[in-house]
Formats: sequence, structure tokens, C-alpha cells
Amino acid sequence: MPEITIKYKNSKTLQVLKDIAKYFDFVISAPKNKYENTTVNGVTIVPANSSIEILGLKKVFTGKKISSKELRNEAWQRKK
Repeated sequence: MPEITIKYKNSKTLQVLKDIAKYFDFVISAPKNKYENTTVNGVTIVPANSSIEILGLKKVFTGKKISSKELRNEAWQRKK
């Protein structure tokens, strides 16, 4: 089935497209948020944003002389 993408600024445009879809037999769909309602091993995935507070992490890592590469190699490995 062929697809097209329509970008619009005015919210009224979507309503017009929905009305036209009734007469011309086409479907309007919106892209899904790939993290919405996603769970991994019982843990809900929450998308990150810039509002996270990282000052608490600064206290944990200050003076430890550990690089991000070392952290990934030591702590982020999956246990088999």
C-alpha cells in the first residue's frame, strides 16, 4: 500500500484530512512513540529528557578517577 507523509502546522488541517478520509477510503495514522508502554523484564522504559538532575551523580564519581570507558567495561556488562 502506498504511503505519504503530510506535515502541517494548523490543527484544523488534521480534522479536514479525517473528514476527507471518510469519503476517499484512506487511513490516517500517527507514528508511535517507540518507548511508549514498553517494558523490559518488568521495568517500564521512560524516555529521557534534559530535566534530569545529575548533581547527585557528581558526588558519587568525584575523586574516583574512573573513566566512562572503565565504567562501561566493569559495570555495564551483562551477567550470563
